[in-house]
Amino acid sequence: MRIAILMTNTDESDFAQRWPKDGEKFPAMMRLVRPEWDYLVYSVKDGVFPESLEGIDGVMITGSPASVNSGEDWVARLEALVREIVGAGIPLFGACFGHQLIAQALGGKVEMNPDGWVFGQVEQVFKDGRKMPIYASHCEQVTRLPEGAEVIAEGPGCPVGAFVIGDAVMTTQYHPEMEPDFIAALIEYLATDLPSDITQAARSSLGEAPDMATTAEWIAEFLEKKQKET
Repeated sequence: MRIAILMTNTDESDFAQRWPKDGEKFPAMMRLVRPEWDYLVYSVKDGVFPESLEGIDGVMITGSPASVNSGEDWVARLEALVREIVGAGIPLFGACFGHQLIAQALGGKVEMNPDGWVFGQVEQVFKDGRKMPIYASHCEQVTRLPEGAEVIAEGPGCPVGAFVIGDAVMTTQYHPEMEPDFIAALIEYLATDLPSDITQAARSSLGEAPDMATTAEWIAEFLEKKQKET
């Protein structure tokens, strides 16, 4: 399979330069379970978009500190591309910013979380009873679902932790690509910008690392489902 990864992370700080970019993190995560797939990275936040969807079997949209409500041109262009991807029947996955942008592009709504920041390690609880430890870093969230969407998981202060639209779309508000060392460093990096109680709660939340391979398998099975059916 050929998977397009639409990289939206706008962080170009000195801190960000010391870590792999999302265009590396997402392929690395997926290669844990699908090393044979091809991963094509497009830095859409810099205006680099796929020239065509031909030959693309699945799409992933990354997280970002940017807001889907920013009004920036690349965000509007990405929303249009989301509608094109869904219209073409190509499986689409989004994480954090990607989750929010997909929801908004398809008619949903994204607003500030009334409870403020969700930061650190949380438990994504699925409607079927499964629980998936995962990392979080967001202060906005989906407050209205697109038409036809179904919530499949929730998290602390986040009723729409993940949703699906048939076999076409699957999203999560969280960060499956983050490694334990990165989230620990991110907490310290943002400590001067966030309220001390948020920082302390994030530090205290870190426990046994989430099983990235299990999460990647969940994503991979969604992306390849349509091909298996045909």
